[in-house]
Amino acid sequence: MTASADAALDAWLTHLAAERRASPRTLEAYRAGAAHYLAFLTRHRAETLTVEALGSVSAAEVRAWLADRRGGRDGDRELAARSLSQALSAVRSFHGFVDRRLGVPCPGLALVRGPRVRPGAPRPVSEDQARGLLIEAAADPDRDPWEGLRDQAVLTLLWGCGLRISEALSLTRGDAPLGEAMRITGKGGKTRIVPVLPAVRGAVDAYVEALPYTTTRDAPLFIAKRGGALSPRHVQAAMQTLRGRLGLPDRATPHALRHSFATHLLGAGADLRIIQELLGHASLSTTQRYTQVDAAGLLAAYSAAHPHG
Repeated sequence: MTASADAALDAWLTHLAAERRASPRTLEAYRAGAAHYLAFLTRHRAETLTVEALGSVSAAEVRAWLADRRGGRDGDRELAARSLSQALSAVRSFHGFVDRRLGVPCPGLALVRGPRVRPGAPRPVSEDQARGLLIEAAADPDRDPWEGLRDQAVLTLLWGCGLRISEALSLTRGDAPLGEAMRITGKGGKTRIVPVLPAVRGAVDAYVEALPYTTTRDAPLFIAKRGGALSPRHVQAAMQTLRGRLGLPDRATPHALRHSFATHLLGAGADLRIIQELLGHASLSTTQRYTQVDAAGLLAAYSAAHPHG
C-alpha cells in the first residue's frame, strides 16, 4: 500500500464517473472536497500521504480539517455549514472506496459528526409571476424573434415539466416535436417519464419553426445566437434580465421555476409521491420540503382573508 493517496483519489473519481455515472458537477465538487482534504493532511503531517496512511487518519485530524475549511485559512474560501457537510460527504465516500477496493478502512472517520444543516424551503415564484416571465421572454424588441421564442420554450419546460436547466438543454433536435410524454435522464443517470402539456409542446414547436439554423437530429435542440449549443449561463442571464424588467426579486431564478412546478401541483392537490416521480427525487424527504412552501402559502392566504388577520 505504498501507492500515493493522490493515485487513490484518481481511481475513486474514475469509479464515480464510469461506474456510478456521476454528473460533471458532482465529480468536480467531490474532487475539490477530497483534494483539499488530502492537501491538508499532507501539510499537517509534513509527509507524502500513502494509501496505507489513510487508514490511520484520526477523528482529531478530520475535525482539524473541518475547522480549517470553516475558517477559510491559507487563502481558501470560508465554507458555510451546508458546504462543509457536502465536503465531509465527499471525504466519507472517498474513504469508503479506499476501504472497499483497497482494503484500508479508516475507523477514526466514523467518530466525526458533520455540522448541523437546516434544510431551507424552496423559493418558488407565483403562478402570475411565472406567466409574466414566459410572456416577457418572447417580447424583447432588441433581439431576433426566434431568440425570444427559444428562451420562452426553455422556461416553459422548466415550469411546465419541472426540468432542471441541464435536462432541458440536453434535449436534441430529434426530440422535437415533443409527444405527450418524454423520457428524461437526470442526476446519477436516473430516468423518469415526464408528461408534456400542450402549452409546452406549443412553445417548443413555435421555437423550432422560427429557428434559422438547419441542424441534425443529434444536434442540441436549443441553439445559441451564433449556432452553438445554448449554455446554462445564458438561461440564467436571460432570467436575470427578465426579472429586472418585471421587478421580481433575486429568488426568481430558472431553478425557481422547477420549484414552482412542484409547489403549484401540490397546491392543486397532487400527491406527494407523484411529484417525487415527476421531479426525479431519489428520496421522498427531498420532495417533502415543498409542503413547507404550500403551508406557508395557506397561512398567508388565511392571514389576508381572515377578519382578525
